[in-house]
Amino acid sequence: MQFIVFAYDGTDPDAPKRRAAVREDHLKMGEKMYAEGKWIFAAGIVNDEEQLIGSMIVCDFATRAEMEEEWLNHEPYITGNVWKKIEVHRAGIPPFIAKK
Repeated sequence: MQFIVFAYDGTDPDAPKRRAAVREDHLKMGEKMYAEGKWIFAAGIVNDEEQLIGSMIVCDFATRAEMEEEWLNHEPYITGNVWKKIEVHRAGIPPFIAKK
């Protein structure tokens, strides 16, 4: 089951510092999830001033509960208080997109 996750950073003055503090851990987790075929695609959300303000991840887990257990409950941008608004939507990946 595929999902699209839109996650938006806080807008307070310390938000960029919180993102920077846990960015390497977030990238390590993302690399692991990608290698396991759990993340299909990911990108930073950038505003008009070229500042990162969030993230978008297309992922594949058996269920939403599995996604939360294996990833979101341990995501550094969540545990590090970076992402303040998270939207999770079911998605349908077209058959021509190859999975790892």
